[in-house]
Amino acid sequence: MVEQLTLGIIIAAALADSINPCVFGVLIFLLAYMTTVFKNKVKMLIAGLIYVTSVYITYFLIGMGIFTLAYTAGIAKPFYWFAASVAIIAGLFEIKDYFWYGKGFSLQMIPGAAERIKKYSKAMQRMETKHPLLGLAIAGLLGIFVVFVELPCTGAPYLAILGLLSAEDYSSGIPLLLLYNLVFILPLFVIIGLVYFGHTSKTLEKWRKGHRGIMRLGIGLFLLALGAYMIWSVV
Repeated sequence: MVEQLTLGIIIAAALADSINPCVFGVLIFLLAYMTTVFKNKVKMLIAGLIYVTSVYITYFLIGMGIFTLAYTAGIAKPFYWFAASVAIIAGLFEIKDYFWYGKGFSLQMIPGAAERIKKYSKAMQRMETKHPLLGLAIAGLLGIFVVFVELPCTGAPYLAILGLLSAEDYSSGIPLLLLYNLVFILPLFVIIGLVYFGHTSKTLEKWRKGHRGIMRLGIGLFLLALGAYMIWSVV
């Protein structure tokens, strides 16, 4: 299998994963809601940081679970091939969305997830009025929920990296997984900072919609290259 999983591949995959329009869209919506719910910027900032921290922990634990299962169950090789195949197929769908965005099958959140996110956001608003600390706790629970419903949209780069990690030594794979998830959440911190320092969520959402096609294209090309690299490395 792969002789060496470089830091460059880890960082590039995490960045490709993090710029997904799904990830940006949900966070921008939540920040717009949090700006209304939490009357001062500091509290909005705290809620946003709790949300992103929750995303980091949940995404890492999911990765650890899959990585550990593939490694200990002795299915590292078939899992590797499965991950490479998913990367290529997902890459083709992402590229399709650059030319025909939203037409036909697309990688997107689980159906009904957007309505659920809005429902839980309203619960956060109610809790902020009655029990402020619970309002912040719901921001953390939203992070957990969003990770799971976004996996069909965001999971392909992560799965490919987990496939590569399954070919590595288990102990060396864990810090690489921690690094991947750290890089993954960095753009989310940037968005929170932009909102905190005065950029409106409407402006950010307009930017997201204007660039979502090129983001999909970038992710798609990277996934194709990564999948091809995985196959080339073992053939």
